[in-house]
Amino acid sequence: MIEVAVAQLGVDRTTNSPVVILREREGTRVLPIWIGPAEASAIAMELQGVKFQRPLTHDLLKQVIVGLGGSLQHVYIRSVQENTYFAELLIRRGEDAFQVDARPSDSIALALRLKAPIFASEGLLGEGDDDGSGGEGEPSPDDAAADALKRYLEQLDPEDFGKFSP
Repeated sequence: MIEVAVAQLGVDRTTNSPVVILREREGTRVLPIWIGPAEASAIAMELQGVKFQRPLTHDLLKQVIVGLGGSLQHVYIRSVQENTYFAELLIRRGEDAFQVDARPSDSIALALRLKAPIFASEGLLGEGDDDGSGGEGEPSPDDAAADALKRYLEQLDPEDFGKFSP
């Protein structure tokens, strides 16, 4: 697991889709993740310190976690399958810890609100096992799709993305 931070929020000019760019804290590798407009807006509002009179969805989830005596320990963006990223929240309440499956965009928006660290799998940042086999046997179709996406992402320049504004 590599700790990352939101480096930029923009719009992919080729698809006109919002994209959040995560950068490793102790390095220069990036992980762009295409997200929905509502999630991009939630991330942008938190980054800009915009607060509403009534809680939005991510604010509500923050209040539920805190109100139940829990804390968000971290977010982990763990894998990509068929161009879909998967993340999990690690929530702790007392001695109990809960892993909750979540979309990376929602996880990032929540982590920003709760000041929790965000981690990404080493392989998503382009290092690790480069033979596409995942360490054992023949490559799977998911590994091939992940490799194709990885090659595409490595060719992207953050300057190719426009700025996103809510």
